Amino acid sequence: MRAALSFITACLAWVALAAGPSPALAQAAAPAAGLEQLVIVSGGTRHVFQVEVMRTPDQRAKGLMYRNYMPEDRGMLFDFARTEPVAMWMQNTYIPLDMLFIRANGTISRIAERTEPMSTRTIPSGEPVLSVLEINGGVAEKLGIKPGDKVEHVLFKR
Repeated sequence: MRAALSFITACLAWVALAAGPSPALAQAAAPAAGLEQLVIVSGGTRHVFQVEVMRTPDQRAKGLMYRNYMPEDRGMLFDFARTEPVAMWMQNTYIPLDMLFIRANGTISRIAERTEPMSTRTIPSGEPVLSVLEINGGVAEKLGIKPGDKVEHVLFKR
């Protein structure tokens, strides 16, 4: 009987792993408190994300470091408070990301797709931007998001 229970427990654990992260794990991956809605309008389609907004230097320095998972509809928005050239990196960041560099008017200027986890290589904005949105690597391509698309968030209504 004990061997049968161990086998069933092992099978249930395998099914849980195969199904992906549990909702509880997803909640633990990114703090639910303080999430803000952000919409990317691309080709007439509205893609809705829930984002954490990093407004202070300490918040921006940590970003998504040390996280192993982020739900596909989540992201992190870096508010630089003024328009300037910026550079990002992936040090201590375990998941590949798409970095969307966003002008003050909310248009996407550039996308760095599937950035390399744990890399210290800098990823430049290419022009002055107000913000950077990080989403899971490959999501921009999957949703057809491209430079010139519009990002809607209170940050871009200043």
